[in-house]
Amino acid sequence: MTARRQRLTGRILIVDDQPANLHVVSTLLARHGYEVTTAANGEVALEMLQTQPPDLVLLDMLMPGMDGFELMAEIRRQPELAQLPVVFLTVAQDRDLLLRAFETGAVDYVTKPFMPEELLARVEAHLGLKRMRDRLERVARERQELVNLVAHDLKNPLTSVHFAIDILLAGGVSDERRARYFRMIRESTDDAFGYIRRYLETQAASVSTPQAGDDAAVASVGELLQWLEGRYALQLEAQGSRLRLPDLPDPPRIRIDPVVLRQVCENMISNALKYAPGSDLDISVCSGGPGFWQIHFEDRGPGIPASQREALFTPFFRIEGSRDDGVSSGLGLSLARQIVGNLGGELWYEDRDGGGARFVISLPQAPGS
Repeated sequence: MTARRQRLTGRILIVDDQPANLHVVSTLLARHGYEVTTAANGEVALEMLQTQPPDLVLLDMLMPGMDGFELMAEIRRQPELAQLPVVFLTVAQDRDLLLRAFETGAVDYVTKPFMPEELLARVEAHLGLKRMRDRLERVARERQELVNLVAHDLKNPLTSVHFAIDILLAGGVSDERRARYFRMIRESTDDAFGYIRRYLETQAASVSTPQAGDDAAVASVGELLQWLEGRYALQLEAQGSRLRLPDLPDPPRIRIDPVVLRQVCENMISNALKYAPGSDLDISVCSGGPGFWQIHFEDRGPGIPASQREALFTPFFRIEGSRDDGVSSGLGLSLARQIVGNLGGELWYEDRDGGGARFVISLPQAPGS
């Protein structure tokens, strides 16, 4: 009995206009480990369902006022409740009534007076089915999130490959520049394969929150700046702009995986290329207070309209009225903020003095730096 009580879990709402029935059923279920709430009529039940949906509803079919059929209709009209399993409790043996119950969306019924063993068996069966459905939906959602993550992170290196190939195909490139473009193609494809490998290795873990890398990993800001120059200086130059980087005699080291830091910064630069074309991009590094360093990305584009800033870091958000490349998913800033936040840092937007946009990444200083 102890093992079975531990196995039986779930929140159940019982709806019945008879206090004696509510008492008997709720006592039985609570004794077997369920969390039970009760409602004496359909109106109260509907309010409870909207504030805290249970895992299962035991619903009296025939009640005064809003009966079980009307309540079922309300439940099925609401998307967040549409999949909620409902078992009818009824004294009726009328075939038409039972068919009507199933037509309205009931998953089962139990006739009164019921046998405790039968009620418990049906409750556990439908809770088990709900748990299985929830688990399958979670797996499907996590797999889709993984696809979104991989597709988004592949977009930046593939954009660099596409840019370099277009320049080479156009011809008239010096030998020194040609070598730089070939290096860009090779490094970008290496990054793409690395992103795929990293996500394949971590897909068994939770993907609802982007992986921030090994907690012990350390990235050099100096190496990051060199990498950004090699990857993006030519792309900005092709737009008639410049990538301006700071000269750091003693570049800091911060607590984040270097590859992940590059991914986050790529999102900042790709947004500047897309939303502030023709503007120079200034990257600067400064102290963010005790134990933190900040990396600033600043352009002279139009900035972010005040009406859109609240949604700026939400998934799939894209700035209205901006130049759309037809590829953007709107995931970049959302994922970047989650990654930075997982490491105890912050990512935010602010207007740049004199006009333009400024994105600030604040991350903890590496231990011992």
